[in-house]
Amino acid sequence: MLSLSPSDGYAPCPAPFNMAAHVLAKADRLGDKTALRIIGPDGSESWSYRALESAVRGTSTGLLALGLVAGDIVLMRLGNTVDFPLAYLGALAAGLVPVPTAAALTEPEVAAIIDTLRPKAILNDPAVACPKGASVVDVAALRAMRDLPPADWHMGDPERLGYIIYTSGTSGKPSAVMHAHRAIWARQMMFDGWYDLLESDRVMHAGAFNWTYTLGTGLMDPWTMGATALIPAAGTAAADLPDMMRQEHASLFAAAPGVYRQILKHNSTIDIPSLRHGLSAGEKLPEALRRAWQTASGIPIFEAYGMSECSTFLSGSPAQPAPDGSLGYPQPGRRVALIGPDGPVPYGTEGTIAVYKTDPGLMLGYFGAPEQTAEKFQDGWFMTGDQGVMGSDGQITYLGRNDDMMNAGGFRVSPIEVEQKLAQYPSITAIGATEVTVRADVTVIAAFYTADAPLDEAALALYAQENLARYKQPRLYVHLPELPMGANGKLLRRALRAGYEAQND
Repeated sequence: MLSLSPSDGYAPCPAPFNMAAHVLAKADRLGDKTALRIIGPDGSESWSYRALESAVRGTSTGLLALGLVAGDIVLMRLGNTVDFPLAYLGALAAGLVPVPTAAALTEPEVAAIIDTLRPKAILNDPAVACPKGASVVDVAALRAMRDLPPADWHMGDPERLGYIIYTSGTSGKPSAVMHAHRAIWARQMMFDGWYDLLESDRVMHAGAFNWTYTLGTGLMDPWTMGATALIPAAGTAAADLPDMMRQEHASLFAAAPGVYRQILKHNSTIDIPSLRHGLSAGEKLPEALRRAWQTASGIPIFEAYGMSECSTFLSGSPAQPAPDGSLGYPQPGRRVALIGPDGPVPYGTEGTIAVYKTDPGLMLGYFGAPEQTAEKFQDGWFMTGDQGVMGSDGQITYLGRNDDMMNAGGFRVSPIEVEQKLAQYPSITAIGATEVTVRADVTVIAAFYTADAPLDEAALALYAQENLARYKQPRLYVHLPELPMGANGKLLRRALRAGYEAQND
């Protein structure tokens, strides 16, 4: 038997369609029901479904009044506030193409994005790094738009460009991933295949508003279902999250593995009677961490696997828990396979995890890079670059990447991008970046370099801080007499990792 999920597809996205209209389709019926609560030590802020829709459609009116037209690209440089999702949905409602970006990006990194995309407007909180320009719309102007009369939803082809997100590529240059409006339609497959999401749920997400994991799992999905989204205010300590969940009667909790680890570090037992289960994505959930959380709380964590190019498509769920060590199963409606050189491989054989081109959650392609897009496909299959094995029951075990991509707190980071920046530092003659394990279940980005003598680590860290987003910055700097190279002169990053971990075991 071949490593191939069943062929039954998902119901096609209806046309005409608008992503924001789909997310807020239940707003009229739900009216005063709480759509969003932002919880902080100094009080809470609540948004009803009626207020949320009004603010989104008012923002849409304001953006169109600036002279923007459907299809225009709008870059988002906003902080960890409710301004982010309101502007995002407001742009989508108007048929504009929002580009959410991490607040941690430096001004040079943002300048490179602007040079590539040529956005017609930049939505900017002055506290977030952004090159100055005449097309900047500040956050105060955005907030004023919320009270404007509602714009009509811009309905159209579900295949049209909806939004763009950035991800690091193996070339070292971040790639702009284009998604259609129909991408949100695919997320319904997660509701049964991962969440067990109900309209009555109160979903707490521990991430920032301006992280795409939070935007999808913490906000868009609960609102699509008509549930209540709970977001801790900026600066909330992980140790305080269990108390918040108890007080807010959270029924689902979503976070990256690092947040679960921090909660357990400060809470030996966790008692949240309302919580049905936890959700994890963004990076691989260590099995030891899953067991520790289950022991402390009595509540399971269900993990999902996905990437910027496709919404999460493998997961465990309450109805079908993943076996220990497994990523889980293809969600119902997904067409997933383990691909080798000649197509799907037999059960139990290593292959590249792949998604078929018809998946509504799959990207349209990389912006301005048709050749790069074509290279990601093999006979209609989108090749994720991650290796796995499918069991006879359909569950998939993750074996690791087939490239050298790193993962920092849920963000994919290209070692080449880090290396290219640090190679410009005076006195460095060669450099290699890789992800290393520093203790059980904890990995960090490490920079290995050659120079005439060891360099000042504080100065290296400051240079990285000025040139790389925080999540891309190495946490370790290791001086070596030479870097390991293959017969073709290619840097052996895995040898760097293995050598460091062997010496520090």
